Amino acid sequence: MSSDILESKMETKEFKYVDYLWKESEAEKLGDDQVALFLYRSNVLGADLRVTNYGGGNTSCKTMEKDPLSGEEREVLWVKGSGGDIGTLKRDGIAGLYVDKLHGLKNAYIGIEFEDEIVPLYYHCLHDLDSKAPSIDTPLHGLLPFKHIDHLHPDALIAVAAAKDSEAITKEIWGDKMGWVPWQRPGFDLALQLEKCLNDNPGIRGIVLGSHGLFTWGDTSYECYMNSLEVIEAASQYIADREGKDREVFGGTKMESLPESERKQQAALLSPVLRGLCSSEQKMIGHFTDDERVLQFVNSQDLSKLAPLGTSCPDHFLRTKIQPLVLELGANDDLTDPMAVKEKITPAFEQYRQEYATYYETCKRDNSPAMRDPNPVVILYPGVGMFTFAKNKQTARVASEFYLNAINVMRGAEAISEYTALPRQEAFDIEYWLLEEDKLKRMPPEKPLSRRVAIITGAGGGIGKAIADKLAEQGANVFLTDIEEERLIEANATYKRDISAFGLCNVANPDSVKEAFEAASLEFGGVDIVVHSAGLAISKPLEETTQKDWDLLQDVLVKGQFNMAQKGTAIMKTQGFGGDIINIASKNGLVAGKNNVGYGTAKAAQQHMTRLLAAEFGGDKIRVNTVNPDGVIVGSKIWEGAWAEGRAKAYGITVEELPAFYAKRNLMNEIIRPEDIANAVFALAAILDKSTGNTINVDGGMAEAFLR
Repeated sequence: MSSDILESKMETKEFKYVDYLWKESEAEKLGDDQVALFLYRSNVLGADLRVTNYGGGNTSCKTMEKDPLSGEEREVLWVKGSGGDIGTLKRDGIAGLYVDKLHGLKNAYIGIEFEDEIVPLYYHCLHDLDSKAPSIDTPLHGLLPFKHIDHLHPDALIAVAAAKDSEAITKEIWGDKMGWVPWQRPGFDLALQLEKCLNDNPGIRGIVLGSHGLFTWGDTSYECYMNSLEVIEAASQYIADREGKDREVFGGTKMESLPESERKQQAALLSPVLRGLCSSEQKMIGHFTDDERVLQFVNSQDLSKLAPLGTSCPDHFLRTKIQPLVLELGANDDLTDPMAVKEKITPAFEQYRQEYATYYETCKRDNSPAMRDPNPVVILYPGVGMFTFAKNKQTARVASEFYLNAINVMRGAEAISEYTALPRQEAFDIEYWLLEEDKLKRMPPEKPLSRRVAIITGAGGGIGKAIADKLAEQGANVFLTDIEEERLIEANATYKRDISAFGLCNVANPDSVKEAFEAASLEFGGVDIVVHSAGLAISKPLEETTQKDWDLLQDVLVKGQFNMAQKGTAIMKTQGFGGDIINIASKNGLVAGKNNVGYGTAKAAQQHMTRLLAAEFGGDKIRVNTVNPDGVIVGSKIWEGAWAEGRAKAYGITVEELPAFYAKRNLMNEIIRPEDIANAVFALAAILDKSTGNTINVDGGMAEAFLR
């Protein structure tokens, strides 16, 4: 492939391997606002995962701004700040620094051994005092003279960068139009190397960073964007022309995948086992994917050769750890006995932890931070797919995306040459970089229910939805269940990505409950909190209560609680770190009222089942408690229709008078709302961690319902 592939596509905008997402109409609205255009370019670049991955890379522009002290016009660099994501980058996520001051840092630079000491000096270069913290890559943009610059991590470019003969391949693809610098950790010295590369090769359109990524540029935001896309397209085409020609991709197929439904079944059964093992130091949240590219890799002949090498690009292994754990399980192995499976694969986890500890001890420096969690982030299951575990769902999902990037890189590098990973010491120096440690320390504190997964029945509205809202607000992932799909879809749409998921569930049907728990496990890795809030109410005197009424109440309230507890405790015991079961009962289970035989009996059964299960599972650190609401009329689904009419009739009032009536009859004269029940659930799950077999009344004070 010669440099003729570089023929500009600015007119045709035809790309096969990347998406052209720039919209002229949107850009025109921004006029000559170069910062706004740079932000727009950043967002469209970040929208294509083939161009860059979440949180990876950075972009910039330079403008002339008035110095507020001298009044003189000075050049200012606007660049993505530390920890940002170009796909969602906004004005408050960038830093503005004087370019001449960044060049002035050369006077303070005394050598690569001390380059980290330059980083605090970035703040002395600030023009915009509201800047985001400048990232380590700031001088890489500042020392290059171009108005608009992209630093990206496209899979195709990293494949070229990670190939054994990367420099020669760069020359073959782009001729003298691209520079190349060998691997070096990001920092001020790398910025000097980029500046030198440009000075030695005037007229180049970009630079390939060995084992790392790509720098490209342009005089305008649009020219920079097109330059980036064209360079990525050229690398992609070069790889595509060679892939599968000399040898099969990843050496060919070693085994076949299970059919999709069977893959997901195996993954759902295995997820709580893996979550328990990955959470030996702190709880983790899981993610699963059986993407075709993942399956091609995990089923390949080359899996055993490539997986231990680890990833190449620093952005990859910072998210995924240096290498994955490959499970020695057959795709068709029987996983229905989770404790047997756990016993079988525990030695592999112990070996992984020991090897990670050896890696740490071998590579650590005198000032290295303490060893972090030695458990794997990425777990590969041939024939089934890939699991990732991290502190929250977003981080687990992003780790999965990054390892998929790493798979793409290995595939491309093997197609054109031979894949090479970073040396272990270089990888360690990135993973345990003191600047990265400082970034971790700046992370906000975790919320009380972070790293926990809750499944809530009846969560399509009313009390169940209020409970889900509260638990999600406090950091939990929530899996919503209900019998009405439309309500579930509407409820789930109220949460941000990576917070919630949902599934239809008839709590009276054991198979339906099993499917709901499997879906929750597949989505988040397991379950920690079970809240049985699904309910209905029928208010009739004995002679009017039908067998159908009785059976329905028993099925939903009592059998449903039994089914949820049975499946929930099985998963919690598999995970091995306890959990919470919280049942929403009622004051009516304690107080004998008229015209309420079916409902009151079912609620009393719920309450005593709670006590029985608390006694049974205390040794497993599974707490089982009850919340007793009363008079939750506003926002509660069960007060719609016949139940409200029945209670109004029993008290000799109208339906419209019920809220005020119930408020007046409690000691505090308070209207009880779904949010009040949610607060009690939160207290039991997050605060009262030594309480089990207990009942919390949320009724404004009903003396006849006092437990003692």
